[in-house]
Amino acid sequence: MSSVSDKSGFFGVFGYSRRAVSLVWSTNRSLTLAIAGLTALAGVLPAAVAWVGARIVDAVVSAIASTHDPQVALRYVVIEGLLVAALAIAQRMLSLCQSLLRAQLGQRVNVMILEKALTLELAHFEDADFYDRLTRARREASSRPLSLVMRTFGLAQNAVSIVSFAVLLARFSPWAVVVLVLAGLPAFLAEAKFSGDAFRLFRWRSPETRMQLYLETVLAREDHAKEVKLFGLGERFLQRYRDIFRRLYHEDRALTVRRDAWGLGLGLIATVTLYGAYAWIAIEAVRSLITLGEMTMYLMLFRQGQAAVSGSLAAIGGMYEDNLYLSTLYEYLETEVPPARGALTRGPQPEDGVRFENVSFCYPEANEPALIDIDLHLPPGASLALVGENGSGKTTLIKLLTRLYRPTSGRILLDGLDLGEWDADVLRGRIGVIFQDFARYQMQVGENIGAGDEPHFDDETRWRAAAERGQADDFIATLPAGYRTQLGKWFRDGRELSGGQWQKIALSRAFMRTRADILVLDEPTAAMDAQAEADVFEHFRRIAQGRITILISHRFSTVRMADQIVVIDRGRIVERGTHQELVALDGRYARLFALQAKGYR
Repeated sequence: MSSVSDKSGFFGVFGYSRRAVSLVWSTNRSLTLAIAGLTALAGVLPAAVAWVGARIVDAVVSAIASTHDPQVALRYVVIEGLLVAALAIAQRMLSLCQSLLRAQLGQRVNVMILEKALTLELAHFEDADFYDRLTRARREASSRPLSLVMRTFGLAQNAVSIVSFAVLLARFSPWAVVVLVLAGLPAFLAEAKFSGDAFRLFRWRSPETRMQLYLETVLAREDHAKEVKLFGLGERFLQRYRDIFRRLYHEDRALTVRRDAWGLGLGLIATVTLYGAYAWIAIEAVRSLITLGEMTMYLMLFRQGQAAVSGSLAAIGGMYEDNLYLSTLYEYLETEVPPARGALTRGPQPEDGVRFENVSFCYPEANEPALIDIDLHLPPGASLALVGENGSGKTTLIKLLTRLYRPTSGRILLDGLDLGEWDADVLRGRIGVIFQDFARYQMQVGENIGAGDEPHFDDETRWRAAAERGQADDFIATLPAGYRTQLGKWFRDGRELSGGQWQKIALSRAFMRTRADILVLDEPTAAMDAQAEADVFEHFRRIAQGRITILISHRFSTVRMADQIVVIDRGRIVERGTHQELVALDGRYARLFALQAKGYR
């Protein structure tokens, strides 16, 4: 993985410049070329204006001394006016092109960030370090490529100006060119140093910045508002938000004060140098070694030249800073993703169903494995219920089946073929799964259902069929716009559903995949009462005939419907069998069943 730590020193970090220029070029070549041409023009014109200005002064002096016609001076005035107008037009057009390119490039980089997100595995999104990289990339890096290229063009513009100024100044004295360049170096070195300090502070504070963003979400989102108000958490969370800001502000203030103090002190060196050069030029004019026009030109050249040198050095410092921030973008974009190994679309033994063979799994940086030596066989048409306490590994097993994770050891087979050999899209197309924490999309009712089968996302006929199978059609018919009703409160006229209604939407989503021959329900009916859940699962079992079904539920009235019940404890299968067999075994399942039954008496 590329990172800023891989770069060596000040100049090494500029390795991202080429990539940024390539990114801008590929975003819009016409605008990039226009900016390049306008930059060159804007760099040459100031020297031309200065040269014509000198001709005006000399023409005026000559006309006064010889009482000649001032036509020559007037012609130079017209020429200077045209040059100044051309410079203004070039600068305005440059600003326009930059604005247009900035909008396109910002969108391009944000799309790149989101496209990368689609290629990542679930484990990446459960990694705090990855979220820090993502936060840094989204906060700063999306604007940095254009900033870097604009500074590059600005550097080129100033370089053209400096060369043209130097050609004219060298006629006065080559040492004037040396003084012009060296005067800006101290302030530049200080700026580069503090740019690095600011970037290191930016990287270090990513977790705290992410906490601020999270607190904003908690305080301003409708799905948190009721608990925040009910438990009186608002002021506490807001104070925590203030405390983080105060801590970050103190760090920023200390850096800013040091940066500006050094900048002021070193900037005075450039000012002293400028006025020393003024005195030198004035003395030469008094000694009649140069004309008044040449004096005017050299003074203008030195003032504008110093501004160009300072601008060039500032651009280099800014490019250094942009490269540092761009490292965060490319750290994220270059996040390693295991190559997609599978490409097969069918297995050699369709009659074999699903097999887990000695499957174990451990989450990254976890102290204990989540699953240990899991052996299971589910032939086509089989129904399995998973029972166990929260955190026992039931949902992890489903995530392995859907290849959201890969086993640490062992293997999982579908139709006699290892899941790793399957084409991921084909594999997931055969599985309809609804998790307990299913997504509640702030979209239309039909789109919430259609999300279960992306190729048929907008197919209203499929929506209706899936909603009927998921028992959601009755309440959808009562909504103002039926399947076109906006859900959620983020958008105008959005309707909020009850927990049970959302769960029926989620069930309907699972039935969108008509080609799926494995259906998984991971406690999606937890918000329903026991009778409603039993009715849903009975309906589910009837319409899922011939498919492999996996149910996860804490209610034994539902679990007992399965052909096989597996009890998982701390990642291991401790019991398996039918409801009657496990009750007769008088083990863990029997005790849990008795406890739950007692609660209903």
